[in-house]
Amino acid sequence: MATVSRLSIAPVKGLGLVHPDEVALERTGVVENRRFHIVGADGRRFNQIRHGPLVRIRPDYDAERGRLALRFPDGEVVEGEIALGEAVTTDFYGRAVEGHVVEGPWAEVLSAYAGRPLRLVRADRPGDAVDRAGGSVSMISEASLEELARRAGTERIDGRRFRMLFELAGCAPHEEDEWLGGHVRVGEALVRLDGQVGRCAITTQNPDTGVPDLDTLRAIKSYRGLRDGEAIDFGVYGDVVEPGRVRLGDPVELRAGARRVAGARPREAAPTARRTRRTDGTKA
Repeated sequence: MATVSRLSIAPVKGLGLVHPDEVALERTGVVENRRFHIVGADGRRFNQIRHGPLVRIRPDYDAERGRLALRFPDGEVVEGEIALGEAVTTDFYGRAVEGHVVEGPWAEVLSAYAGRPLRLVRADRPGDAVDRAGGSVSMISEASLEELARRAGTERIDGRRFRMLFELAGCAPHEEDEWLGGHVRVGEALVRLDGQVGRCAITTQNPDTGVPDLDTLRAIKSYRGLRDGEAIDFGVYGDVVEPGRVRLGDPVELRAGARRVAGARPREAAPTARRTRRTDGTKA
């Protein structure tokens, strides 16, 4: 039986991941996940694509107490209570996400680290700052990562590159693709898996340093091909149907309704497509 082998959340989108032993899945996903995001002086999202070393900053967010701490690579820790300032709207792949700038030391320290003016924003509604509407849950199997490593000619690929909420043990390679359209019991929660995750260049970056060191996109495309002539898919996403707690080691079980989705290729290589274009869709 498949089980949960790793949990990963990003309290601040684009910064380092946090790996709790358990999470509470609400209708909107994990409340602490991607609760904050960073914008530049132009108001656009600022993430690892624009500055990979953001991943070296480690966030610690206490939602109940309303406190955030950021640990920088040099050991400096900046922390404080969340105080909200002006209202802003951020574009998330064509979706308008409403939020408020977080006042305090955050803009100064993040700007100094990245070498350009930045501001920290908290989304007004939990779950809004994910990459796609209807994608509060994501998962990838260890077997899929092992298959990708084999195809890429490397010993191991760290799943943190893909920034998925759940990593799963006990699956066949890309078995999770076969669950699309179905309901999957994950611990106490029930989720519906709706689609495959189109990957971008963030996955080429080392998850500890943010420096590109592996052409994951080329390796994935070499055996999985392209969806609709452009999307390079790896992993699946969906929504929460029944909230509940999920812990490390919890069983993951397909309940009903899975369908074979056009373009999904769980077990075999796809024909090489004629053109490539990298697509956004990564869980940063």
